[in-house]
Amino acid sequence: MNRQAQAAVLFLLGAAVLHASVTDLYLRYVKAGLRPLLLAAGVVLIVTALATVWYEVREHRKASADRSGDGHDAEDMHGHGHEDAEHGHGQGQDTEHGHGHTHREPRISWLLVLPLLALILVAPPALGSYSAMRTGTALQAPFGYAKLPAGDPVPLGLVDYASRAAYGHGRSLDGRQVKITGFVALDSAGAPYLVRMALNCCAADAQPVKIGLSGQIPPVLRPDTWLEVTGRYTPKRTKDPVNGGLIPYLDVSSARPVPTPRDPYDESWNN
Repeated sequence: MNRQAQAAVLFLLGAAVLHASVTDLYLRYVKAGLRPLLLAAGVVLIVTALATVWYEVREHRKASADRSGDGHDAEDMHGHGHEDAEHGHGQGQDTEHGHGHTHREPRISWLLVLPLLALILVAPPALGSYSAMRTGTALQAPFGYAKLPAGDPVPLGLVDYASRAAYGHGRSLDGRQVKITGFVALDSAGAPYLVRMALNCCAADAQPVKIGLSGQIPPVLRPDTWLEVTGRYTPKRTKDPVNGGLIPYLDVSSARPVPTPRDPYDESWNN
């Protein structure tokens, strides 16, 4: 892989990063707050690629100018034929055995193209029920609870409701109806849970926060289906069999399927 090829790969990789950053694709990999860093990284990659091309063009022009100058010097010194011929022969051998040999870069360098192809061709889905039910809940006790906004039912993040129900014992919910969105996960016994994956930084460290569903649950639930459920706090709770963490419940009064949200991950637990 020569420098021109390296520049092309850098440029395409930078363009792919910028494309992911200005669309919602980057949300499959990292939390929304990292968008500025991705934009900066894409710009740096593209600028580096352009600088590499400029450097190569400059070196090529300089080499061409040097060869042109050597040609004029050879014509001026044509009168010293035999001596120059002998020296020229020796220099030619040195050039052949020294500077004439081209060193090839290792072919393994082409592996740099694989991340680019993965970014362009493969858009992984957000983590779902398979990962959620094999990982313990990441629910943590909060420092406090904000006052609920007006309206009934009140839209509430799944992590927010889970922390209020598990550690606040529902006191901050004031008997209000809440509306929560998450994806469905079923345990080995078929019991349904509503889940959101919470991020620290990126999808690699995503952990689930789960709430159990009771009350008027739809008779047929498919894992990874996104639901918007409305209901009220219930003191019922259980322990996560994976890590023993608390899993509160929601007493469901209605549920309806909804499209996958723009950002499938929930960051509110870490903010």
